[in-house]
Amino acid sequence: MHSLRQGALSALALALGLAAGPAFTGCGLPAAPKPPSLNLPEPVKDLAASRAGDQVVLTWTMPKENTDQLLLKGNIATRVCRKETAKSACVAVAKLQLAPAAAGTFTDTLPPALAAGAPHPLTYLVELSNRNGRSAGPSNSAVVLAGEAPPPVTGLTAEMRKNGILLRWNPGPDAQELTRTAVRLRRKLLTPSAAKTDQGLLAPQPEPVEQNLLVAAGVLPGRALDRDIRFGATYEYRAQRVLRVTLDGKAMELPGALSPPLRIEAVDVFPPPVPAGLAAVANPAENGAERSIDLSWQPVSDASLTGYIVYRREAGQNWQRISPSQPVVAPSFHDANIQPGRTYHYCVSAIDQNGNESARSAETQETVPNP
Repeated sequence: MHSLRQGALSALALALGLAAGPAFTGCGLPAAPKPPSLNLPEPVKDLAASRAGDQVVLTWTMPKENTDQLLLKGNIATRVCRKETAKSACVAVAKLQLAPAAAGTFTDTLPPALAAGAPHPLTYLVELSNRNGRSAGPSNSAVVLAGEAPPPVTGLTAEMRKNGILLRWNPGPDAQELTRTAVRLRRKLLTPSAAKTDQGLLAPQPEPVEQNLLVAAGVLPGRALDRDIRFGATYEYRAQRVLRVTLDGKAMELPGALSPPLRIEAVDVFPPPVPAGLAAVANPAENGAERSIDLSWQPVSDASLTGYIVYRREAGQNWQRISPSQPVVAPSFHDANIQPGRTYHYCVSAIDQNGNESARSAETQETVPNP
């Protein structure tokens, strides 16, 4: 009886095994369950640092995903630290709470000990943690120079010129300082450029919003001409001295504090050059042609030139414009409204697209012969 029962159980087990077999051999074994995510924020990869005077500005981009490529939710604990040497600990200078994908920024005011003395590297790191204080590692390092910064630029002024914006500042009392430090002019465009039309590959590129102009050490101390400007635009300038040093074979900069911002509107109030070489030639009435006086002068070279205006007078009378309301394009003019036996005096001016008219040329005169 016992043997029969065991045989029946074995047969049942075999039948169950055969029945279940296809379930394990068809599409493979079910995937093993994944461990729960630690929700570790991805480390920051674009940390950048810049110094101006005794302040260091840090910028970076917060990640939007964790190390498991899952979207982060809620603010992220952010620790900003600095290292004074390669072997020293990274001392926390700020603890922030920032949103995923946000633009991170922090300004570190250097303590007196780090804002004095000889230049030496100073390293910054940013580390992000989850709610349990765990981190996937620090960011890339951003290095600036600690040490005594150059003195600030004072007395910055701006003046419009025909060929650009002339910037001036106080050279400073220390002649040795002038030979060691350059001056960086930070220019910001405050008025947007005109909308770009579709002109293909040859279309001019829009003017950059921010540009840096560097005046090398010892070159025309206290002044610089910014030629790359656009009339009609408004610009803001700030200046700072920059000390360039080489540490461990690497060129680095130690910038001073930025000067207060200075704004200037680039208004074109400058007329074209005065035309020269004006000559007048009377043409007698021959072959049915009427008497006339032909004027000619040397062409004016000016990028914004629109044309010329011609004036005429007789002795003892005032000047009158005799050219059309639209400026004369060519450097010549045909005056047919004349009378025989009279003497006419002429002068000519140049005018640009902004309506700026030059002074009038030296006058010339011509007498119309009698019949």
